[in-house]
Amino acid sequence: MAVTRTKGVSSLGGVKVRPRLLFGSLLIADAVIAVFVWVHQSENSGDGNRLDARLTDPGAVVTFPNAGLANAYVQGDRLPDAVMLDFDGDEVVTADLIGEPLIVNLWNSTCAPSAKELPDFAQVDSETNDVRFVGVNHLDSVEVMERFARERGVEYDLYYDGLAEFTDGIGALALPIPVFVTSDGTIFEKTGPLDADELRAKIADLVAADQGVP
Repeated sequence: MAVTRTKGVSSLGGVKVRPRLLFGSLLIADAVIAVFVWVHQSENSGDGNRLDARLTDPGAVVTFPNAGLANAYVQGDRLPDAVMLDFDGDEVVTADLIGEPLIVNLWNSTCAPSAKELPDFAQVDSETNDVRFVGVNHLDSVEVMERFARERGVEYDLYYDGLAEFTDGIGALALPIPVFVTSDGTIFEKTGPLDADELRAKIADLVAADQGVP
């Protein structure tokens, strides 16, 4: 069969073929064949270590904030020791927060659920004197943390956890995380995002539990 060339275009059996197009097509064909051979060999290799992506127990799937997923389970633990900074740059240690029922809310401005719940936390804080609210932020700058929270009505103390001592100590991975602490420094509960009504219910539970704390 004759092959002719005219101005960079080959003619194979009367059919014009551009060399670059022909070369690219051959490369794609080779890649497809290689993948097919690899998959076929893998399926028939008998390798007990081959990855099996099937879900063998659908009932085992859990979603946040269930215990065991992302954030560590810390109920019953002591409030972790940590040194943080207030807006003026003064050090605040977590031991100084112990002595009354406490809600420590871990959050940051780039977390949508954190931003959504801040007005609810501000509202409930203004309603009650039964607990103390504290905000902890390890990602934003002090200035951003203060401005962002104040614009959403927050008036309680905010602390910058720049070294993530408290954040790591509480086992935090997914924010926001409200931590409910009894007056002796024991973590009563740690949850995910809460709206105002849910927060009020959690406070009632905390206060009731705290009645048995010396």
